[in-house]
Amino acid sequence: MTLPLNQPLASKLPVTVLSGFLGAGKTTLLKHILSNRDNRRVAVIVNDMSEVNIDAALVKNEVQLNRGQEKLVEMSNGCICCTLREDLLIEVGNLAKEGRFDYLVIESTGIAEPLPIAETFTFRDEQGFSLSDIARLDTLVTVVDAVNFMRNYQEALSLKEAGEALGEDDERNVADLLVDQIEFANVILISKIDLISSDEMVNLRAVLHSLNPDAEIVPIVMGQVDLCKVLNTGLFDFEKAEQAAGWLKELRGAHTPDQFAGSELARNSARRGKHKEVFSETEEYGISSFVYSARRPFHPQRFYQLLHESEWDNGTLLRSKGFFWLASRPEHAGSWSQAGGIMHHGLAGRWWASVPKDQWPAEYLDDIQSQWAEPFGDCRQELVFIGQNVDAETVSRELDACLLTDAELAAGPLVWRTYQDQFPVWFVE
Repeated sequence: MTLPLNQPLASKLPVTVLSGFLGAGKTTLLKHILSNRDNRRVAVIVNDMSEVNIDAALVKNEVQLNRGQEKLVEMSNGCICCTLREDLLIEVGNLAKEGRFDYLVIESTGIAEPLPIAETFTFRDEQGFSLSDIARLDTLVTVVDAVNFMRNYQEALSLKEAGEALGEDDERNVADLLVDQIEFANVILISKIDLISSDEMVNLRAVLHSLNPDAEIVPIVMGQVDLCKVLNTGLFDFEKAEQAAGWLKELRGAHTPDQFAGSELARNSARRGKHKEVFSETEEYGISSFVYSARRPFHPQRFYQLLHESEWDNGTLLRSKGFFWLASRPEHAGSWSQAGGIMHHGLAGRWWASVPKDQWPAEYLDDIQSQWAEPFGDCRQELVFIGQNVDAETVSRELDACLLTDAELAAGPLVWRTYQDQFPVWFVE
């Protein structure tokens, strides 16, 4: 494929990607866009998982397309974020090359994650071609089902259990997919607001804001939205998008609202400083966020029991993420990620403290030094929590109880490695 490279930004085809779980209202929104173009020339790529592309059929049957102004490209039998990356490169490239369109709208499947779609625009093929040479990812729009979002988010269902898996090897779950779609969005459209109460609406809006404080949140009915909210907004920035999640805001001290508690946590909050930004709806509905930090390892058995044998009775935990340090695995960082009713933990990598200094990458030196504290270097607990009616002091007190005591800490790593550890094996010795 021969295409002009590195076109000026203004001449690149702006692309809007529509994401959202199945039934959220993406196709209704797409039909609204096509029915209210106001002389805009719009190309559309529809991706659907079924053998018979129902969404594309709906668009074709219910919207009269002027073939001189719009173009509908159907992509079936695969997920836009994985198996169709090459096809997506070709189709978007062809549409941009034609130069006949003002905008391109991609309706992704309901089980697609926005990040891999965005990464498609950074990918270069064997000939050195990249979509970013001729098109620009302009806006990531996520449509949220006001009626079903909280239920889907809190239920610990896998995509297989929900009947929406790509295949037998698809181990993803609904909550993780929903939070990925929310955290990476520039614009969040809340659909079906006519089917919930005003109080439920404000509560849902507060929850979504806590998960992605940077996204513009727009309530809609039957897909009706001002097109300037979703087309050619200029909102997408890959680096900013990767940092937009509420848990990352909290970790970097730019969260809403502020709440710190707990013995280890209080000492670290004093070092970080207080933050004043508050979102009134999150405050009114009891949504708060905080960071738990500590500079000593967890006893593996006490921490395991807290996670697996204790009942959670402290409000609704919406999102938590971060790193933890087990005494029985002193050189390695554990990863922690929870969304709704789903919790994951595993290996994140090695602490820099366990890597010889002459092997530290030069570009990471400042970051490593900023996290360094003797005697254990960068080894630490750093967990972000976003919840509704969650008492931070209780969470911190329970986590503090899992830390090594002074006597256990003094025993040193040789003894720590002998502690009972029921966590799954992270690696092969």
